[in-house]
Amino acid sequence: MALGPGATASFSRTVTEHDVYAMAEIIGDYNPIHTDPAAAAQSPFGERIAHALLPAGYISTVLGMILPGPGTVYLHQSLDFKAPVKIGDTITAAVTVTEILNPAKGIYKLRTACHNQHGELVADGEAVVKYAP
Repeated sequence: MALGPGATASFSRTVTEHDVYAMAEIIGDYNPIHTDPAAAAQSPFGERIAHALLPAGYISTVLGMILPGPGTVYLHQSLDFKAPVKIGDTITAAVTVTEILNPAKGIYKLRTACHNQHGELVADGEAVVKYAP
């Protein structure tokens, strides 16, 4: 795949209860909104939601494994979280190259976005990466 403006790739995964508990274990965030069904039922969401950084991790999967691919490292990521991600949601993380900032150093700017199975935008942002295959 050519690595220039307009190049795009995506990765999809359905969020499971195990994913939410594994994320809590890995990062140490046991906020009841993620881990306690009774407490989460009293929240504005009415149920448990995934950690915001879980779908952000799917963006990392695209960058590190697909586009640009192995050898990619993050230099910057901005994200706006637009909607909650619920257990059972299928999230598609998409990355699109928007600009080659420094071709000699392999530095690229990319649009990053995550949508759920209903097409609703749940996370939107921009990344800058260095690609050194």
